Amino acid sequence: MTRRRTKGQDGLTGDLFEHLEMPDAAPEPRPGAARETAGQMLGVLDNWVERGWLRTLDAAFARFLWTEAPHSPPLLLLAAALASHQLGRGHVCLDLKATLEDPAFALSLPPDGPQMLAAVPAQPPAEVLAGVTLAQWRAALAVPDLVSEETPIADVAQGNAPLVLAGTRLYLRRYWQYEQDVREGIERRLTRAAQLEAALPLDIARAALDALFAPRNGEARASQAARADWQKLACALAARSAFSIVTGGPGTGKTTTVVRLLALLQTLALGRAGQGAHAARPLRIRLAAPTGKAAARLNESIAGAVERLPFDALQAHVDAVALRNAIPTVVTTLHRVLGTRPGSRRFRHDAANPLPVDVLVIDEASMVDLEMMAAVLDALPPSARLILLGDKDQLASVEAGAVLGELCDRAREGHYTQASRAWLEAATGERIDAAMLDAHGLPLDQAIAMLRESHRFASESGIGALAELVNLGDAVGVAKIWSRGYEDLARLVCPADDDGPLRSLIVDGRVGKHSAAHTQRQGYRHYLETMRTTRPEPGATPEALAGWAAGVLKAHGAFQLLCALRRGPWGVEGLNRRVARLLHEEGLIDPHGDWYAGRPVLVMHNDYELGLMNGDIGIALELPVVAGEPPVLRVAFPAGDGSGGVKWVSPSRLQGVETVFALTVHKSQGSEFTHAALVLPDTYSPILTRELVYTGITRARSFLTLAVPEGRSVLDRAVLAKVQRASGLMAGLARDAQAA
Repeated sequence: MTRRRTKGQDGLTGDLFEHLEMPDAAPEPRPGAARETAGQMLGVLDNWVERGWLRTLDAAFARFLWTEAPHSPPLLLLAAALASHQLGRGHVCLDLKATLEDPAFALSLPPDGPQMLAAVPAQPPAEVLAGVTLAQWRAALAVPDLVSEETPIADVAQGNAPLVLAGTRLYLRRYWQYEQDVREGIERRLTRAAQLEAALPLDIARAALDALFAPRNGEARASQAARADWQKLACALAARSAFSIVTGGPGTGKTTTVVRLLALLQTLALGRAGQGAHAARPLRIRLAAPTGKAAARLNESIAGAVERLPFDALQAHVDAVALRNAIPTVVTTLHRVLGTRPGSRRFRHDAANPLPVDVLVIDEASMVDLEMMAAVLDALPPSARLILLGDKDQLASVEAGAVLGELCDRAREGHYTQASRAWLEAATGERIDAAMLDAHGLPLDQAIAMLRESHRFASESGIGALAELVNLGDAVGVAKIWSRGYEDLARLVCPADDDGPLRSLIVDGRVGKHSAAHTQRQGYRHYLETMRTTRPEPGATPEALAGWAAGVLKAHGAFQLLCALRRGPWGVEGLNRRVARLLHEEGLIDPHGDWYAGRPVLVMHNDYELGLMNGDIGIALELPVVAGEPPVLRVAFPAGDGSGGVKWVSPSRLQGVETVFALTVHKSQGSEFTHAALVLPDTYSPILTRELVYTGITRARSFLTLAVPEGRSVLDRAVLAKVQRASGLMAGLARDAQAA
């Protein structure tokens, strides 16, 4: 389970222990950490493990350090366990100062799922840290064999101690090194901006951008005089930088923008002006995504975006056929691009064996963790460009780090310098609003463009309005939106002891007075009846079977139940059992045994032998056979190349899959569903954050249902809780920019 420190919960922090079972009588007072012995501290950590507040791994790490240095201060052992624990919650490090200010957020309190009781009452973090000052905690870490301290002038940590202290941030050394590598890799590319800008033929770039973003069908762009075209500006910004980010919410045109950007870069590379034809060669471009699901989705959309490019309008600068052939349409996973090594964290491509690319584009970059980003930058040749696409407001990676979100923290406000504004106006004809100027803007700011106009959610869309309110942390606005009569929004109360409302939702998509026929909302009946009614006759051709499976997979995408937690009655485990029972009672599935027709499954790990990636969803189908023959089950997966084809896999070959009637919001990233139903638990958990709710909302393409258990909704608290992952990445980039 991952938990992250949140902010914006004034007045709420004190009741995080509200749902924990505490003893009736107060335990006998114990000494705080400053007066604990090492043995007592290890006992406290073991007790936290029993409670489910800490992972076994974290306590074991602290015990290992104690065996290496038996005279370690108790506060060092505590800090080591918490630093390890932070990684499991998505943080890169332990922020000592923040932990002292709010000790309750140092652990998984309350844990995800039922509270585990220890034989001995546990001391909460606030009690253990009572009376401890920041100076005391830092002093306790002064054990050179275990903790290296980063020098204030250069980010160097002498020695090979397992922990690194940088100011008030305590890292496991490996993650400290990842952070340095990412920061240095970005800075190296940002320093090339002036060189790239000087070498860029501005007249050709302006002509190509005007051709790529010309109004279509004789219609002028809406509000063109008053509003800048950020897709056009994003292309120009990226063209003059070796590192760039294009961020924006769902439907803002990130894929369209990057395809036009690639067309611009290839036009400049292949352009006839200023170089002989023999000297021109296309850039080597690779397209990647963190998961197979995200790669498949980009595959589906990028080919169409390439077909819509105005090749004829670019003919004056580049051969249209050569340009079309130079823009890739195949997207693969980052693991495939870097080259996995079985049994190793390292990849085949690294600094010693760099990727043979000139441009690497990574879609859904919010899902890329710190370790993977360090590997990407290590494997890129120094001359290669890196372009990141993603929604900065989505959930960050499950693993440690929130690289995209942290880098884009200032994107909404712009922070462009006057020099950037002048160059962009010359290159695009678009003028950045003066409110987005900042004389002290960082070099990173000049490489980030935020797309601001959604083409998916119209102005009357309740989904779009709700997503914006959640992003702003407007809990009052979110509470009022359900009474505004939006056709694409519904709110449903699902009591734990009454299956009726949940049954109507998951079977037919009905929500109270909303009928499935009127709103076109679908439930799981849609794909299960599609599976049954369109099943070919025995002896059908492979093409007919593939067409049937593709239809079932498409129908399955019409509805998905999403939840925040894995455990508990309102988590994946509890809801999957409940939904399967309800569908069985409706006669839609026959869930006897592990495998049955209609079972939707989620791939949990990359399987390169089968060509399946983490996040892929397949449906178990019973193939048509002649009467009297035993039934044959096969699992149908989308082909993953955007072709609309199907990959058939025998259930016996699928080891790492789980039933997915209910899907966590984390696992849903990179997917869209016509109707998404987001289920919130009956009690608040720190997992419930603004980013999680926003991500769940924006998985819905046409309809969203918010399902809440009976009683007080936890939505308002989730909207106020903003993820703030502990990291030093942006602090380092800002400091280095000021020093330069």
